[in-house]
Amino acid sequence: MSMSGRRRGRMVGMDPHTERPLTAAVFTGHRPTAAGDLSVETHGIAPIPETERYGRPGRMFTVWFAPQITMTGVFTGTLAITLGLGFWLGMLAMIIGTVLGSLAVAYLCTWGPRTGTAQLPNARMAFGPAVVLPAALQWVSSVAWDGLVGIFGGEALARLLDIPFPAAVLIVLVLQGAVGFFGYELIHRVQAVLTVVLLATFVVFAVKLVGGHDVVTAPTAHGADLAGTFVLEVTIALSLAISWASYAADFSRYLPAQSSSLRVFAFSFAGIVAAYVFVQGIGIAGAELLSDQTAEGVHTVMGGGVLGAVALLAIALASAGSSAMNDYSGSLALQTLGVRVRRPVSAVVVTVLAFVLIMWLHAGDAGTRITRFTDVLLLVGYWIPAFVAIVVVDWWMRADGRRSFNPATEPTAGPDAVAAVVAFVLAYGAAVPFMNTSLIQGPVARAWHGADVAYFVNFAVALVLYGGWRVISARRKASRR
Repeated sequence: MSMSGRRRGRMVGMDPHTERPLTAAVFTGHRPTAAGDLSVETHGIAPIPETERYGRPGRMFTVWFAPQITMTGVFTGTLAITLGLGFWLGMLAMIIGTVLGSLAVAYLCTWGPRTGTAQLPNARMAFGPAVVLPAALQWVSSVAWDGLVGIFGGEALARLLDIPFPAAVLIVLVLQGAVGFFGYELIHRVQAVLTVVLLATFVVFAVKLVGGHDVVTAPTAHGADLAGTFVLEVTIALSLAISWASYAADFSRYLPAQSSSLRVFAFSFAGIVAAYVFVQGIGIAGAELLSDQTAEGVHTVMGGGVLGAVALLAIALASAGSSAMNDYSGSLALQTLGVRVRRPVSAVVVTVLAFVLIMWLHAGDAGTRITRFTDVLLLVGYWIPAFVAIVVVDWWMRADGRRSFNPATEPTAGPDAVAAVVAFVLAYGAAVPFMNTSLIQGPVARAWHGADVAYFVNFAVALVLYGGWRVISARRKASRR
């Protein structure tokens, strides 16, 4: 190739450093061709050709609604009462956090149709080869979320079948592993069915709960402690919703490039918010019955018998359905790390590792479980707001009015990639003093009576550092022309 040819190759991103990580043969493979094609998807992180996309934005509602109808969301709602907020303040804090987190996820969902690839491969445009850093964190997060969701599915199935907890967990993991193995289209189909099944089950549960229990409780915290607790609950709800941000485009990447971004955003946002407000509201209303013995509490509220058994089965199925998405996204994160294994195989790896974490989360008394659950919930997501800020800034600077583009052919300037990593690391460090967990309790969080604003600090610092760098860099380039 001539010197001018090599220069043109660099301009369009066709050098090996930007092309091979997304287009290696092991990252391609069989793809579903239409809604209802339930064959095994072996295709990985390589962009989906525009001519092979299908589906409508409406399916984004069910794929984001059903995974949130789990006991993880219910248990998170109970924390508002456990922490002392009471019913109304707990609901307000939960709604604020949920809406803020869902805005980020829904916006990132719109990238799937515009690029044809998943969220972490899209992040390569901002991070370059250093995308391995957020990819590694997301892979670990996928395992962690399998644990946070799987523990409730295991408890419900153990209670339903009267079998040991480890055996019940294995059954749930096999179910979710199978769905994650088959991939994208089966996940969408399963979530569509579960949306109906879980909504009906949890509506009955909510009616019985409200009918036989005083749901409106007063705050037990007061003054500065109440303010600090309110902020902490906002952050807990935010962490639950925004945790999907690093997965977002994974489940929209097969949509046609001409899909309405507004409709993709609206259906995704509505699915996440409606589901979380529903299930966390149940948790806030029934905290007295559900915080310690979640599966047993559900069985009791439903009155035992057939309804109790149906509710326990629904919890187990919900756990498997939600965790299948963790397994799927974890498999894409592992490929983004450069691990050259087929996507179905890497999905199974995440499932196996989740068993160990679930056993740890389940060990100990109720107080220990609550602490471990809260710690994992917060710790696995502290990095995500900075990730969102960096990839969004890069997207805004890069898109330049284009409707769609191929991440495999997009160049990433070396200094910009370095700036992304530096901003990412510094943002996390800046957030540490604001964290409030049993492992890390920063001085600011202590001084602010437990208020945890680390997620907001993480986002703001990354936005200022990386956004400032890109603006200054763009002005310098413009001045040289």
